[in-house]
Amino acid sequence: MKMKNIITELIRIKAISINITELFTWASGIKAPIYIDNRLTMGYPHLRWTIAERFAELINTNFGQDKIDNIFGTATAGIPHAALLGHLLKLPFGYVRSSKKGHGKQNQIEGVYEKGQKVVVIEDLISTGGSVIEVVKTLQEAGLEVVAVLAIFSYQLKKATIAFESLQVPLYTLTNFDSLVTTNGLLSKAEQQILKEFQQQLE
Repeated sequence: MKMKNIITELIRIKAISINITELFTWASGIKAPIYIDNRLTMGYPHLRWTIAERFAELINTNFGQDKIDNIFGTATAGIPHAALLGHLLKLPFGYVRSSKKGHGKQNQIEGVYEKGQKVVVIEDLISTGGSVIEVVKTLQEAGLEVVAVLAIFSYQLKKATIAFESLQVPLYTLTNFDSLVTTNGLLSKAEQQILKEFQQQLE
């Protein structure tokens, strides 16, 4: 399933919502005419497995499965996709909390891992990149080498690009903002224009 087909499927299952009159509030606080809920992909077995397969293709195309030892998802949206990918590639899987637990072993990183392992991080959506950048830093501080971050969708915001460049960790996505606004038949001309202007305002 190509990038265009992934974005078409997200539209079909209504994971992408657009409202040009009543803006959505993102977790970062940004007011936006678009909201993407990739958690809905879990309700569609064929699509969720296709996403795992496409993540595997990104890995094999860009650096190779033999270059990674472990897979970590971001809590919470990245967890199911990381679990499916780990199952597909027969690799260990874990996840990273936004903060340490307040009980038990007070873990922030959940799973079985060893210092020095090479890992990939799975996220469902990249906007400013803030939350996944913190996950990357947490893993690095634990002695793990983050080879790459993989995500379903990126808004392609300049702030996120700069953040990943500063960490020297590559980001690979299954689809992105450009694909959404340029694929014929997905959006009206008015919606395309408003979304383009919104993205430009954030640069």
